[in-house]
Amino acid sequence: MNFRYTVHEKDNGRTVRSILRNEFGFSNSLIKRFKYHGQVLCNSKPVYMNQIVTCGDIVEADIHFEEKSETVKPVPMDLKILYEDDTVIALDKPPGIIIHPLGRDSENTMANGLMYYFQSKGCQTKIRPVSRLDRDTTGVIVFAKNQFVHEKLTQQMKTGDYHKKYTGIVHGCPAEKKGIINLPISRAPGSIILREVSPSGDPAVTHYEVVEELKDAAVLHFTLETGRTHQIRVHCREIGHSLIGDTLYSNIPTSLIGRQALHSHMVRFIHPLTGKCIEIISPLPKDMMDLRNALL
Repeated sequence: MNFRYTVHEKDNGRTVRSILRNEFGFSNSLIKRFKYHGQVLCNSKPVYMNQIVTCGDIVEADIHFEEKSETVKPVPMDLKILYEDDTVIALDKPPGIIIHPLGRDSENTMANGLMYYFQSKGCQTKIRPVSRLDRDTTGVIVFAKNQFVHEKLTQQMKTGDYHKKYTGIVHGCPAEKKGIINLPISRAPGSIILREVSPSGDPAVTHYEVVEELKDAAVLHFTLETGRTHQIRVHCREIGHSLIGDTLYSNIPTSLIGRQALHSHMVRFIHPLTGKCIEIISPLPKDMMDLRNALL
């Protein structure tokens, strides 16, 4: 059991549901699912959510229960695992692959490889990415192994306790070596892919810092206050320093790299179960190192 609570005299008259919601921090959605998995016990016996508790009762809940993802086919894949424990796994995403099956990309995705890995370990669970990376963006991508941890990490993204840092190589070098790009982003008219800066768009805030100046280029670090689709790519174009290799948001051709030069190199969060700070690092991939070296 992951959670255990001893009922105090002040709790007399409360329901099991109230204990789960207020003492364990479970969402109503998760509590509803417990009804069908028998993972909640009171004094070591299965219990209904509306049962009244009394002083001395011990309420326990296990957030690990088997669940199948019917939409993700397991496919063997060479995954690079950066971090793993009982509730979280972080992978090093290569370029040219999306996170979750979409349209014709139903088998060659990170989710397919992770599902195969889970099943090989006897773990029956759904694929729950905490965030997303574009097809050709590389680096750290975190998955939660159960609904509770996914909800808590998603909540941390909203409260600013889930930190992501990106490395990008851009054309030219910003005059201001450190700055904030605060420009709203919306979907470009007539396109389901392209985004653009628009007064009517969703708020989007990107922090950048120049960490190395190159020949007609620069290495930047980015942190995000928001997580809009293509946010870094759109903001870089808007300030006149598009990512090298970005064929969607730059009209400057290059033979030095075959994708946008953007890498998720760090993710840091508070572990929902242990309370410890977890920091996961992915080194700069070879194609971006080669690009950087070519521009010295």
